Formats: sequence, structure tokens, C-alpha cells
Amino acid sequence: MVARVNTVAFQGIEVLGIDVQVQMSGGIVAFTVVGLPDKAVGESRERVRAALHALGLALPAKRITVNLAPADVLKEGSHFDLPIALALLTVMGVLPDAEMQRFVALGELALDGALTPVAGVLPAAIDALAQDRGLICPESCGGEAAWAGPDLEVLAPANLLALINHFKGTQVLTRPRPRLQEVGGPPLDLRDVKGNETAKRALEVAAAGSHNLLMIGPPGSGKSMLAARLPGLLPPLDPAEALEVSMIHSVGGLLEGGKLLRQRPFRSPHQSASLPALVGGGTRAKPGEISLAHQGVLFLDELPEFPRPLLEALRQPLETGKAVVSRANHHVTYPARVQLVAAMNPCRCGHLDDASLACARAPKCAADYQSKISGPLFDRIDLHIDVPAVSPADLSLPPPAEGSAEVAARVAVARAIQAERYAGHGPYPAGRAVRTNAEADGELLEKVAAPDQPGRALLTEAADRLKLSARGYHRVMRVARTLADLDGAAGVRRRHVAEALGYRRIAPGR
Repeated sequence: MVARVNTVAFQGIEVLGIDVQVQMSGGIVAFTVVGLPDKAVGESRERVRAALHALGLALPAKRITVNLAPADVLKEGSHFDLPIALALLTVMGVLPDAEMQRFVALGELALDGALTPVAGVLPAAIDALAQDRGLICPESCGGEAAWAGPDLEVLAPANLLALINHFKGTQVLTRPRPRLQEVGGPPLDLRDVKGNETAKRALEVAAAGSHNLLMIGPPGSGKSMLAARLPGLLPPLDPAEALEVSMIHSVGGLLEGGKLLRQRPFRSPHQSASLPALVGGGTRAKPGEISLAHQGVLFLDELPEFPRPLLEALRQPLETGKAVVSRANHHVTYPARVQLVAAMNPCRCGHLDDASLACARAPKCAADYQSKISGPLFDRIDLHIDVPAVSPADLSLPPPAEGSAEVAARVAVARAIQAERYAGHGPYPAGRAVRTNAEADGELLEKVAAPDQPGRALLTEAADRLKLSARGYHRVMRVARTLADLDGAAGVRRRHVAEALGYRRIAPGR
């Protein structure tokens, strides 16, 4: 007899169906797992054996073969423990075979038979619903699986014994309730930032259109402070975005307690981060920081201190909205539609514009320092702003009258205008939905962001004098469209183009 149980493997957030087959036969007593398992899957033999022993069950003295089909797909992770155990219990006659075929199972077994959390439950649940099957997962992941839909049958036992009792009819497992992540206190308020009104305006524009932003200024001028307050200006995730972002965090094993995300991610990796940590990869090709920040903000503080290869690796994801991790036999693609916010000093000492504090190598030190950032990467950033040092007079002023709540209200109105605009333009090529001005491209951008005649004349002249690339030209159009949305204007006018050009400048010394 061969028992079969359905489970899954992951390539990025793509779910691959795996058939767990268990056979018991005569011959030399052995317990073998085949089908290209990794180390964690191979070690499941001992975890399963110990978990069954904790229930008072002993494996028969037979040759046990576990096959994970298809055999040419690498099986990674400890979530294969539960389907292997269920297939063994089925072939031993403890569980009914017909019931097992109705479910997809994943979970890690402790030595005492308890089920511990695993990554990827949310995408597995969505795939199970599409196949008209139920899902069996650990109790701590049940709230995550419940978000796949009310029609999905979810069994989330705390241990293997509870699951066996459920199928035997001596215990009933209730369907878990979907849970949301708690909001961690009030957001940081823009009212805390004194002075730097130009930088605040740029932050509002960046939030309204999801534009990339670079802030250049001396130490202590408030660059990190401004970036930390950007999440308070952004609208919350809509249901589709929340599901998409939570799937990435689920595959990365970062969805705490199975609670769906409700706030836009804000990721701030350190300069010592490795390439796989930032872009994705590693032994199991997990999502990197740029994918974990999908539909949110990726903040890179002290931008030139990041290794050059690391920054160059960001160029393609920033342009395409996807992070592709290449392997010998397959490619893993993660969504990476992020808003990049970066901060840097103008030079190594940071006091280029203050002769009393600048080092003896100024201004050459500025050119050397800023040359760590390539021209193509600067070109992918929509807004470049100077953040000057805050004077003591500004610090002594009372808090500004306008805070994050007032700015966020204007941003929400601009975002609503964009959502209505792009919903009316139907599906975008390559199946990607456009939500903000920063994502519009090609013919769509020309249609929605074409300036009036005086604005086009100014843009053409500025592009020639500033030697703007085609990418830079189109990014000015996107920013101008956002400025028009903030004004409530139907079309892009000359003043919007002029302000957008004011933000379109490379750091001093380049």
C-alpha cells in the first residue's frame, strides 16, 4: 500500500504542489526519504519517529520509503514533517486515506508531537483554496491561513494527537479566526521637525506619488528624522496590497503570530548588509530587504557607505519592481515595488558648505565621496533635495502648526485621485496594476502627465540644458503629475513642471 498526502514547496511566493508518498514493504528495516530533500527534510525522519513515539505509536519493523514527487524539485524546509507523519499514520491505518486527500498539510513537528510554526502558510492556503482543498497547519499559523477566504476549511491543531482525535471524531477543531497585526503606538509626527520646510514639502510630494527621494545634508540636519516620519504620511494598505505584502513576509517566516500586516513596511538595513540580505538569495533564496519593503519604504541611511556592488544591484529592482534571484536550475522572482528613501552627507566630514568645519580636502573630498554613487542610480531617484543644518533660532521656535495628520490628509486625497485615474485606464501591460504616478510609464504616462504648452516648452528647454536622460525626463513628468494632483488640477501646468525640475538635480560636486 502507498499512502499519499498533499503538501507544497516554494519558489519565491510561487507555490508548487508536492505529493508525499509513503510505502511500507518487507526487507531490511530502514526509513529513507527520497526526492531531492535538503538537510532539514532529511532530518524529519527523527522528528517524525520521536513525535509518533510520544503518542505511544511505534513504526513497524519494515522498510519505509518516503518519496517527495516530483523528484527533480529541491525540497527545502521543515514543513514536510507533518505531511510525512500523516502519510505514515495513513499507511498504518490510523487515519483514513480518503480524508487525507482533501487537505494540503504543512507543519514542523516537535519531539513531543507539538506542531510548531512554519513559513509560507498564507500562500499555501491561497493555493489550497484554488484547488478546492482544505489546509492543515500549526495552531499558531491558523489565523494566517484563515485570510485565504471563508470557504477554505482550515484545521489548526496544537499537536498531532489533537489532529488524530479530530479525524476519529473524538475532538472537534474549530476554524481559526483571521487576525490583524496590532498598530504599534502612534506614528512619529512631522510636527517634531523644526525648520527645513523645503524638505517637508519634498517629503509630502514623495508620499503623494510614491517617488524615490534622496536627502543630502550635514550630520544632524534631520534627514533620518524626516525619513522616519514618512510612514505616518502614507495611506494604510488596502486589502489586496495587505495580502500581497503578507505573502512575502509569510514566505520569509516574518509574519508574527499569523497576523496579516496592515501598515506599509518600513525597512532600514544597515550598511553591513550582504547582497542576499538586501536583494534576496541565500541557501533557500529568501526575500531580501527590497522585497520585504514591497508596497512600502526602503530607507538607506548613509548611502555612500553601502558597498558599490550592493547599490548597483538595486538598479534593476527599482526599475522593474521585481527582484530576481538566479539559481543553477531555476529563477526565483519576488515583488519589489518599493519607495526608496536615501540619506547621505555631502562629503566624508559632512560639512562641505561650512568653511569653519570643512576638512582641508574640500571640495575634492565631496567629489570622491559622491562618486561612490553611480550616475544611473542617481538617475532612478525622482527627488534630490538639500537638507541644510538647522539653526539655533529654528530650534527655539514653537512646534509647527501643521503636523503629519494634516499632510497625510492631502496625501490621501492625491492618492485617491491617482487610484481613480489608473483604475479607469484598465489593465496595464504585463499584468501589472498601476496605483501611483511613480509606476506610470510609456504611453500611459504620456497620456496622463503631458504638460500644457508652456510647461512642455519649459521641460524641453530644461532637458536640453540640464542634459536630462530619457529616464530623467520621464521622472520629471511623474513628479509634475503628482504636484498637479496635490493642487487638485486636472492637467499639468508650467508651475508644476518648474517645481519638479527644482527637485531634479544631482548632488553637489557631480
